[in-house]
Order: sequence, then C-alpha cells, then structure tokens
Amino acid sequence: MEKKIFNSNHLKLFAITAMTIDHLTCVIWPGYNYDWWIILLHIIGRLTAPTMWFMISEGFHHTRDVKKYALRLFVFAIISHFAYNFCFGIPFVPFKTGPFNQTSVMWSLAWSIPALYLLKGEKCASWPKWVKTILIFVICAITFPSDWSCIAVLSIIYINDNYGNLKKQILAMMICVLMYVVVYYFAIDKVYAILQLGVIIVWPFMANYNGERGKWKGMKWFFYIYYPLHLFLIGLLRLYLHGNIGVIVGGQ
Repeated sequence: MEKKIFNSNHLKLFAITAMTIDHLTCVIWPGYNYDWWIILLHIIGRLTAPTMWFMISEGFHHTRDVKKYALRLFVFAIISHFAYNFCFGIPFVPFKTGPFNQTSVMWSLAWSIPALYLLKGEKCASWPKWVKTILIFVICAITFPSDWSCIAVLSIIYINDNYGNLKKQILAMMICVLMYVVVYYFAIDKVYAILQLGVIIVWPFMANYNGERGKWKGMKWFFYIYYPLHLFLIGLLRLYLHGNIGVIVGGQ
C-alpha cells in the first residue's frame, strides 16, 4: 500500500507558509495586480483556507470536549479580528467600509463548530430539520462578512458530511468555493475570482494525509500564536510601505 507521508503538523506548517506568502503579497503589492508571478504567489496562498477547513473537521471528530474547542476558537477569532484588520488597514468596527473582509476567516472557523454540533451533536439529534436549517442560515449570515465569508462554514459542513471520502470532500468543497467565485466575479474582481479556484491544490496534500497528529504537540498552540502575530508584524510593514491605508477590499 502507498505510504501517506503527511501528518497534521506537516499540513499546518504548509498552510502557515502559504498563508504568510499570500499575506505578504497582499501588503507589498496591494490591489489586484495581474503580473503572473503575483498571481502565482496568491495561488500558493489558496492552500491555507482549505487546509484549515479539513483540520477543523478533523478537530471536531477527535476533540474530547467540543465546548472547550469552540470556546478556544472564538477567543482566537476575537484576538485575530484586531490583528487581521490592522494587517490590511480595515476599521476595527465592522461595516464602515462595506460587507466584505470585515474580520478574519477565524470568525467563520469558530462558528463552524456550533454548526457541526447542530447537525451532528447528540443533544441536537431530535431537533426538527427546519429549525436546524434556519439556524444554519443564521450562522451563514453572521459569518458572511468574514474573509472567505460563510463559504468556510459551508465547506467545513460538507467536508465533515463526507468524512473519510476525499474525492467527495474535494467535490463538495469546490462546489461551495464556486459560489464564492461567482460573488467575487461580479462584486470584486474577475481575475481574482477565478484565482480562488486555486484551493484545488490542497488535494494532493490531503491525499497524502495519514490521519496522525504528529510528534510535536505544540503545533496547535504555535498556530494560535503565529496567526495573529504574523498579521501584526505584516501590519507594521503595511504602515511602513504605504501609510495607514487599506490594501484589500474592506480596507479604509
């Protein structure tokens, strides 16, 4: 049998690297540049979000305490809100500059846990389907203004629904991302809308995921620290290079 070589620590490290490249590119070359090498750097960055989505689904399956897991993500999301908005020059108070990119993707990741528990949790098993559907719509509305919007929540739900079947997980994720592409195409930028389909590059990484955590147990906390810290440092770079201006949609 073919040996799968990547554990979750490896995948998180790849995601962190791709994320850093993408965020630096956004700040150093702000706006929608069509130079091929800038496009390539952003495509590399598309690895990060789907890796997070898969890892959230994994975390939900393996966590011993869903409440603590959700609480940790919500605290992380609040901290990351300020770091993300500072990084890209977005007002800390939402909706001053429109409905897009008002907070980080961590907001959607945090809300995906209540969404998964609503659909999979034992205490919610007897709830009527229409109640669950309405609540999922509410969660989608709450997460719509974040980076990757409610697509992150929907992708996590469908990745979780197809747990153990990578082809179906990838297909479901790509259908969700396609909805994001359509909105991006008509509301923001056509070229960068198509670029979002670059999330497909996660496939070979996930195909080589062996389901193991990895020897270093500190990776979880490393990511929680690295994410807001790198955003803060890149935000300082933004101020140095461009002054206090926004560098992505949603910026001031």
